[in-house]
Amino acid sequence: MAGGDDFYSRDRPDEPRLAEDRPRGHGPEQRPATGHRHVWIWWLVLAAIILILFFIFI
Repeated sequence: MAGGDDFYSRDRPDEPRLAEDRPRGHGPEQRPATGHRHVWIWWLVLAAIILILFFIFI
């Protein structure tokens, strides 16, 4: 049986570190596509409240 370091190093490539395939975090240049969704939600909520008040007080 091979010694400790020799056993694990014989099948390893010369550069065993892999490039990271899942970068962590987002910078200011990488914004998610749904960044302005909350603005539209608040506009819809406001429109619904106005319509409800309109139909109550007519």
